[in-house]
Amino acid sequence: MKNRAKITALCNQKGGVGKTVTAVNLGIGLAREGKRVLLADIDPQGSLTASLGYQRPDQMENTMAEILGRVISDEPQAPDEGIIHHAEGVDLLPANIELSGLEVTLVNTMSRETILRDYLNSVRDRYDVILLDCCPSLGMLTINALAAADEVIIPAQAHYLSLRGMEQLIRTISNVKRKINPALEIAGILITMADMRTNYSREIIELLRNTYGSKLRIFDSIIPLSIRAAETSAEGRSIYLHDPAGKVSAAYTALTQEVLS
Repeated sequence: MKNRAKITALCNQKGGVGKTVTAVNLGIGLAREGKRVLLADIDPQGSLTASLGYQRPDQMENTMAEILGRVISDEPQAPDEGIIHHAEGVDLLPANIELSGLEVTLVNTMSRETILRDYLNSVRDRYDVILLDCCPSLGMLTINALAAADEVIIPAQAHYLSLRGMEQLIRTISNVKRKINPALEIAGILITMADMRTNYSREIIELLRNTYGSKLRIFDSIIPLSIRAAETSAEGRSIYLHDPAGKVSAAYTALTQEVLS
């Protein structure tokens, strides 16, 4: 049997939790360990696309919207259609605002929850890992990502409001598992943007561990709050090149090892 990539969705309906930064640095971290990695942007804002150096995603052609549109229309397409190779060893399937229009189209499409899965199955044997950077909502695009994924990593900011939305997200994942994708599992909760110098962050992390630690894996690696991580998005490269000796780089290196193990 051919190698089939493990598909991991990075998902949280709350924005600003470090989801895209994690997609970039985990993906490139895995590529540095010799894995063949595809990063797929499932967000009409194109944050992942911009973070990998394509600062004007809305001017790009052959993005996720066109590719899924061809799946819906049953039109043929080459396996590498729209996929861009990034200098740090990962492939990117970009997205832009046109994906919003496609999400509206999906509502009236037959088998609407599995359009993305149909596409990913066509490229799955070319990769070891496919990471899906989901949009900050629980709409049809996120449902498609969950229907396609083997597992979900939930990036959660060390903040009270981030915890409040967790129940709803876990319920949605459970519903998708029950009704559409029985193989779907939660790989774990990743604590991001934590300022470990403050009691507040430490208390939130303790609350998170007490609330979910017995039911779900909480990754040992904690991604620290750092302006360095935010700067990488503007540069179109990973934290490993931007600040190789820094604490964020060390945290993502540790996370990569946890994911591999």
